[in-house]
Amino acid sequence: MTAQLRLEKVTPDNVLDACRLKVAPEQERFVAPVARSLAEAYADPGTAWPRLIFDGERLVGFVMAFLDVRFHPEDPDDRPRSGLWRLAVAAGEQGRGYGRFAVDEVCAEIRRRGGSRVTVTWGEGEHGPEEFYLKLGFRRTGETSGDQVVGELDLPLG
Repeated sequence: MTAQLRLEKVTPDNVLDACRLKVAPEQERFVAPVARSLAEAYADPGTAWPRLIFDGERLVGFVMAFLDVRFHPEDPDDRPRSGLWRLAVAAGEQGRGYGRFAVDEVCAEIRRRGGSRVTVTWGEGEHGPEEFYLKLGFRRTGETSGDQVVGELDLPLG
């Protein structure tokens, strides 16, 4: 990981490179392809916050946050949540801190928008992301979203 890490918006100049980004084959069942994520972001621009992860000029990953989503809209007590919708670090780029950087940047964006908690969901299984999220401080809430575990991280006051 270098000091040149940054998130960038998806643009006409980088969208095809973004769509070509692939995770390791054993992780494909845990994260949707970037093209699907971008389609979902296009369909719901008020909720989605998609960004590309760059190290210098090299595209190394993709992250997409969701903003102010109610998981159970039929429940009047359900609170809006913001968090990580997708995270994909390219197969040859994993283990270099890019995922942690992306999560930190999503947390910072949610904090800028007034949020105090970050939510993430993940599928369980070998090669899944659970250990990564738990190491970052997320805790299981005991909830599920479909077939995925729900985790949360409280953001420090700032």
